[in-house]
Amino acid sequence: MSKEFTRRSFIRHTMGAGATLALSSKAVFAQSSGIPLNVLGKTGEMVPRIALGLGSRWCSVQDEDKALAILDYAYKNGMFHWDTAHSYQRGDVVSEERVGKILPPIRDKIFLSSKTHQRNADDAMREIEMSLKRLNTDHFDILQVHLIRSLEDAKELGKKGGVVDLFEKLKQEKVTRFIGFTGHLTAQGMKYAAENYDFDTMLIALNHYGKGEQKFEEQAVPAASQEQMGVMVMKVVRPRETVENLPVPDLIRYALSLNHVDSAVIGIDSIEVLKENIGILKSFKRLPKERMMELKTALQPFYRSKNLPWMSPSYRDGQWV
Repeated sequence: MSKEFTRRSFIRHTMGAGATLALSSKAVFAQSSGIPLNVLGKTGEMVPRIALGLGSRWCSVQDEDKALAILDYAYKNGMFHWDTAHSYQRGDVVSEERVGKILPPIRDKIFLSSKTHQRNADDAMREIEMSLKRLNTDHFDILQVHLIRSLEDAKELGKKGGVVDLFEKLKQEKVTRFIGFTGHLTAQGMKYAAENYDFDTMLIALNHYGKGEQKFEEQAVPAASQEQMGVMVMKVVRPRETVENLPVPDLIRYALSLNHVDSAVIGIDSIEVLKENIGILKSFKRLPKERMMELKTALQPFYRSKNLPWMSPSYRDGQWV
């Protein structure tokens, strides 16, 4: 067992006991607000176990004052990890532009993630520059390659002068503190990216099997954990759309009880939903094995569905479809 992993385990344990261990000011404030924190892999950063997903659900809030009030409430209540992307948009509502209207005065209190779909380094750089301008900031906390689509796509990222080289350069230049990737189409591709590049984080959908062939929890998640990467999961509450009688709180607790998972990115469309999630987080306890098995069985029809829009290669994550 490496020294790094031992330290990570120690931090997890001591934070669970309520200790503050070289925390950032935002983490100290979150902890004082009663928000449980978790170390995000080898980043060493302490973050809330739920991050705000600022994609299609948040962009569907037409009243901009209400949308910004969600962010204000989140910030004031210790939910400081905000996840957006260059492509997150619904109609005229652009996620990054909205975030940029509230971000500047509190930038040092927010752990900010964004993403680019582009694979060509020049195109990716143009998107990244636009994202920084939209967000009214000069840096990201995590910059992510958005939506790895296949094993071949994962391999292409590492070509000389490609996106991985660009991301590493931007990390050295402090345009971003950490780099990562996201996906929900290919377990093999995600596993390859975790094992072959020096990424800090992975954001992955839960076990959307794709006719039983894609085993994200069994392949990609352990591979990322083995590399000491921070593992974040998404699309946690989507099963309620296709499977009846699945309580949302249990779906969130299920995700956070999985081995190797550091946090969950969950879409927010109202302060009421945000308050419910904060309540779940503050009272969170890992589900017992029996309840985990019950939920895993109940989720099978959802995971094996052939009609999940985000399993289509043409799907653009975070956009209204």
